[in-house]
Amino acid sequence: MADLPKTPLLDQVPDPRALRGLKPEQLPQLAEDVRAEMISAVSVTGGHLGAGLGVVELTVALHYVFDTPRDTLIWDVGHQAYPHKILTGRRGGMRSLRQGGGLSGFTKRSESEYDPFGAAHSSTSISAALGFAVANKLADKPGKAIAVIGDGAMSAGMAYEAMNNARAAGNRLVVILNDNDMSIAPPVGGLSAYLARIVSSRPFLSLRDVMKKVARRLPRPLHDAARKTDEFARGMTMGGTLFEELGFYYVGPIDGHNLDHLVPVLENVRDAGEGPILVHVVTQKGKGYAPAEAAADKYHGVQKFDVVSGVQAKAPPGPPSYTGVFADALLAEAQADPRICAITAAMPSGTGLDKFAKAFPDRAFDVGIAEQHAVTFAAGLAAQGQRPFCAIYSTFLQRAYDQVVHDVAIQNLPVRFAIDRAGLVGADGATHAGSFDVTYLASLPNFVVMAAADEAELTHMVHTMARHDSGPIAVRYPRGNGTGVTIPTPEELPIGKGRIVREGKSVAILSLGTRLEEALKAADRLDAQGLSTTVADLRFAKPLDEALIRRLLTTHEVAVTVEEGSVGGLGAHVLTLASDEGLIDGGLKLRTLRLPDVFQDHDKPELQYAEAGLDADAIVETVLAALRRNSVGVAEARA
Repeated sequence: MADLPKTPLLDQVPDPRALRGLKPEQLPQLAEDVRAEMISAVSVTGGHLGAGLGVVELTVALHYVFDTPRDTLIWDVGHQAYPHKILTGRRGGMRSLRQGGGLSGFTKRSESEYDPFGAAHSSTSISAALGFAVANKLADKPGKAIAVIGDGAMSAGMAYEAMNNARAAGNRLVVILNDNDMSIAPPVGGLSAYLARIVSSRPFLSLRDVMKKVARRLPRPLHDAARKTDEFARGMTMGGTLFEELGFYYVGPIDGHNLDHLVPVLENVRDAGEGPILVHVVTQKGKGYAPAEAAADKYHGVQKFDVVSGVQAKAPPGPPSYTGVFADALLAEAQADPRICAITAAMPSGTGLDKFAKAFPDRAFDVGIAEQHAVTFAAGLAAQGQRPFCAIYSTFLQRAYDQVVHDVAIQNLPVRFAIDRAGLVGADGATHAGSFDVTYLASLPNFVVMAAADEAELTHMVHTMARHDSGPIAVRYPRGNGTGVTIPTPEELPIGKGRIVREGKSVAILSLGTRLEEALKAADRLDAQGLSTTVADLRFAKPLDEALIRRLLTTHEVAVTVEEGSVGGLGAHVLTLASDEGLIDGGLKLRTLRLPDVFQDHDKPELQYAEAGLDADAIVETVLAALRRNSVGVAEARA
């Protein structure tokens, strides 16, 4: 009789409570089931793969040892949280990952009680976990807080700021340093695991506590010598002196894929009696999936792919991406100007600056996950006569706003900001949307703020930035491909001057950024209904082309501003100009279209923009509503 197919152990583990009922010898099989489930799910949806594969065993061990969700488990960034989702009751939704109405690609408080803190920006986990731990301490509630943070995220100062204050949490705080990239640790093996197990054990910690109490009674020089001897001895065998200086008891490094090592050490840490503990775990990105292990990026982020071969689905050929256009334009400028240098904060390929770094390695700077430093570093370069381009995603530039204000704008330094991922970003959702940059930059004195309508405009704007030495200047552009226009010979644009793309008489559409294509579609439909329509690409959110705006508002019956940003951006500035000059007193119907005052969930970008009311349909409806007409053809178009 043929053997019946084995039921995956994962089928018996709907949540961590069931996981904690397994025997220790069953955990490796569970880890393999989780790894297979994750590969299968992400092959269907795309998403972040390599980081999650690297923490499968760690995830199993953490939920096995700690009493989640009473013990709060906080994942830094969230790229690596897919195994966590599978084990916390969301396995059935994994094939909806990053799709409209489906699971988020990151941790999200509204999604599960096992997600105590949402995270999609790096280096926040230790601060948040410290907050949870201290809150439990103040309320005399049980429960520890465990932060899992990658070695790359430790390049951000915020992580050390949190660790410097961690003593307040006592033994309620545990930090897991997931070392998977920077090779902080020496090679790990049996001796390292043995030492980690010994020094994290209750007898060792109890003896150490006793000796510390004895040492406190010694004269000060002897007390200091005893403390240093303890740190030196463990530092020589295990490392971790930096973390000891920050107040953490250091344990590790240990093999993050060996559950026989992980579980006993974590159990010892769980039961430890005094202060915060840092456990140094060494893992391998892409672990257990050969195509990921072999890839240079370890399949950090993938499209849909074939599980057997690992071959990812390729998008059909199309126009170049805005990121690629920016990279090529900057490279051309740098070849002509040795003063141009480029700065990125741990996103060289994401911003296109990897091309720049290959051509000009001495003029390219990846500062790690340190946006604040990146901006002030750029300010220092500019003050000394260089021409720095600081390429940072819109959502990440938010992290350095004080530096933008204090170190750049107030001093009127010519730092050039290339703001990638402006507007809505699709599957990454609200945490990565570039919704606010126009609002937070155009409110600053001295700033020039541009938005590219297409690839040609972006090329002109990079050229303009390279020659702008009279203060800070920024250009924003979206994720994804351009419109397919021909890339021209770059021209320097006059600062604060827009352009008329289409001339009409009754309706004026004032567009900023890549909504220009939808504005032109709307103009075609309005013209078909007898409403002659002007379309202007304003190019600049600051300074405004006041002469052009004034002409359009005084010669058209309806004017509509359109932008891929939040309230407080272009529309607010145009309304202020119109109000200050009394341009709406004569009956002008002025309307502003912008992103709604909500954090929009992940979906396809075109559906997000339709939901936001920033497509051609919404522009037409807005104009006709202002004129109190019925929208002919709009219902049919939406259907």
